Amino acid sequence: MSVKILDQLSQDFTQLLENAYDYNVVIEVGEQQNIKFFKVHSAILYQRSLYFRQKLTSAIKKNNVIELKLPNHSIKVFDIIIRYIYGGVVSLKNSEASTIFDLLIALNEFKLTELVEHIQSHLIDNNSSWLRLNFSRIYQISFDNENFKALQQFCNDILAKHPRMIFNSDDFDKLQESTLITLLKRDDLPMDESEIWDKVILWGKAKTPDLSSNMEEWTDDNFKSLKTTLQHCLPLIRYFQIPSKDILIKIKPYHSILEKSIWDDILAKHLAPDIPIISPILPPRKKVTIQLPLRKTSIITPSSSILTLQHVAEISSWIDRYSTIYDATEIPYEFKLLLRGSRDGFTGKVFHRLCSNIPDTVVVVKINSTNEILGGYNPLVWKVSNAEYGEYATTDDSFIFSLKNGNMDQSILSRVKNTSNAICYGSISYGPWFSNCDFGMGKYPNFTPKEWRCTKGDYEKHIRNSSGWFSIDEFEVFKIRKL
Repeated sequence: MSVKILDQLSQDFTQLLENAYDYNVVIEVGEQQNIKFFKVHSAILYQRSLYFRQKLTSAIKKNNVIELKLPNHSIKVFDIIIRYIYGGVVSLKNSEASTIFDLLIALNEFKLTELVEHIQSHLIDNNSSWLRLNFSRIYQISFDNENFKALQQFCNDILAKHPRMIFNSDDFDKLQESTLITLLKRDDLPMDESEIWDKVILWGKAKTPDLSSNMEEWTDDNFKSLKTTLQHCLPLIRYFQIPSKDILIKIKPYHSILEKSIWDDILAKHLAPDIPIISPILPPRKKVTIQLPLRKTSIITPSSSILTLQHVAEISSWIDRYSTIYDATEIPYEFKLLLRGSRDGFTGKVFHRLCSNIPDTVVVVKINSTNEILGGYNPLVWKVSNAEYGEYATTDDSFIFSLKNGNMDQSILSRVKNTSNAICYGSISYGPWFSNCDFGMGKYPNFTPKEWRCTKGDYEKHIRNSSGWFSIDEFEVFKIRKL
């Protein structure tokens, strides 16, 4: 017979970490004014982490204590890791997606590979919206680490459908060359080759110093510098798939950065197509047609009494920080109805019963008298707070909006600016609140159903022409899920 009392063992070792009894290692984490010292035990570090085993074998003791420094790690992340090393438990409750991703990177560095796969799955299952919002960074880091196979597959699945998420991102020009080369080697990029050329030139200019924004001022040395920058990327362009007009307008101004034989063959292909070409001809990229008709009718399940498919496309584009609105056939999310006021009720209690503790939700209300559709997106969960003055949750990704409808010619998007006050939690009588004033439900002390408030505070813009309380006619909450 064998008895396993692992919970008690975990608690005992966690207590040993907290009371630091007979410690012989001090780890300094952070830098400058944000530093914390962790007093730990070499025997536990040696046995539980290959990273620390290697560090300890070469460490020098001072007064019988080993000192280690980790200046490039956050205190919050290292606290999670050291507690896992001692107690075998990782708690991600209330952790921001950015913290969890930093944790994944640190776990990989500390060679705690048994957790890497689990954390990747957690991010993909619970924080896919955040992964999309930070796609360029996620893509680059995941392909720089061979242990991040699940994230690599997640990125590949997205790129096969939405390559512009990385090519149109604000930090595209910060991509490492190896990452760009991996992209250019793909045969399944559903983009026109001339557009890919534009992006490669844009990246090359950003990586080449001392280039004037006016090409007419460029010298031969400038073109040679750009050619050197792009020497590993240019052979991966499918030049013979670019139409004549784009050859003239886009390629010709840069023809001096191409090998002479390639430029000659490009001209020959368009001017004398019967003449044999000696340059290697890469196959056309496979523009896979994404078959969406079967799911198109179930993007909103069940159908909404407020939102149209065009509204959902616009909200989805905002969630992904996409520069243009998704085509209705390319919406990457399902909107699953959690609550409808006319069906379930308009009170805070109903809201929390049906929507609390569910991340990635979109809240929308309809005002019949003005034809307004107002709403907001919360990537975090909703919950009840018993604090006297409520409490706030921090996120960079929430936003509120007014949708184009009736007399509204243009939608209004208002992203959070004071991120520490992004989401407000109150008593069970309150409904959803974006900050404590910008947009929300629950008028103290009577909490009259259908009473909502909208002002300008912690978000960028006002989404109504007037401030204060107003009455709504319908109210819906959706859980969004990646398709």
